[in-house]
Amino acid sequence: MIERIDALRAEGERAFASAGSGADLEAVRVRFLGRKSDLTLLLRGLKDLPPDERAAVGARANEARVHLEGCLAAAEARLGASAVSGPARDVTLPGRRPRVGRRHLIASVLEEIETIFHGLGFSIAQGPDVENDWHAFTALNIPEGHPARAATDTFYLSPGACMRPQTSSVQIRVMEAQPPPVRIICPGRVYRNEAVDATHHFEFHQVEGLYVDRDVSLADLKGILDRFLKEFFGAETVIRFAPSYYPFVEPGASVDIRCFFCGGKGCNVCGPLSGGWLEVLGAGMVHPNVFRAVGYDPEVWTGYAFGVGVERLIMLRHGVPDIRMFYQNDCRVLRQF
Repeated sequence: MIERIDALRAEGERAFASAGSGADLEAVRVRFLGRKSDLTLLLRGLKDLPPDERAAVGARANEARVHLEGCLAAAEARLGASAVSGPARDVTLPGRRPRVGRRHLIASVLEEIETIFHGLGFSIAQGPDVENDWHAFTALNIPEGHPARAATDTFYLSPGACMRPQTSSVQIRVMEAQPPPVRIICPGRVYRNEAVDATHHFEFHQVEGLYVDRDVSLADLKGILDRFLKEFFGAETVIRFAPSYYPFVEPGASVDIRCFFCGGKGCNVCGPLSGGWLEVLGAGMVHPNVFRAVGYDPEVWTGYAFGVGVERLIMLRHGVPDIRMFYQNDCRVLRQF
């Protein structure tokens, strides 16, 4: 065994001395000092030797390894750094541009929506993510026993405290804090106890809007939403109002746009039974009970409210097929926008 080690040492010394290039030197290093070299395998096999041979063989193998490592260092010094590391680099070539971060698509669209409504005279209001029962439900005319109050729909942290299921609670807080007129939008994250799939998530973003003044009408609501949707989707956007029910508005309406994927003919986006329409938001005139809850006289003041899911707007405008893509941090998706 010791004779074999001495032979490897001598053979390696000659190989390192005769290496003429960086590539040759790397091949010699792998052959005599690599993880699968004969010398390395000998060291790993020491445990299988008789105890009376193990110490002598191990000492000789380690001496050979140290000697060959010195031969490697000498060869590197002889050949020079350029030969060891490869061809010389051309420092006049342009550098590689580092990847630059960018804003998340949801953040960019939220800012775009805020800019549109700011130009229409709305200010921005914020509120807490954790809400009490009054602001989340009672003041919004959502009675006890309503399905929205059930734990199957809402995340409760304790009795009477929950993660806000909609940003309408911010509207209540603003109306409690100031007299009319009020003209605000309330962007923010909301939470629902929903099964996650391609179109639903347990957390997402909403923008709620509220306008309260004297003699506010449904025509005002339709005009402001028509302007917003045309700013967001394009001037050719066609909208319609369809009757719908929401506890905090009366009358209530769902707001649809004509499908811009098929031109209203029906496709896999809008569905074959939709008549070519896509529902994008809910709206209506503020219910008198909501005004009474915040101390506004419904005989004097009128107003409208609306709410839109930000992810839904993005999915429609950019053709994103799955809401989960927004939260997976997949750079291949995020770099597209």
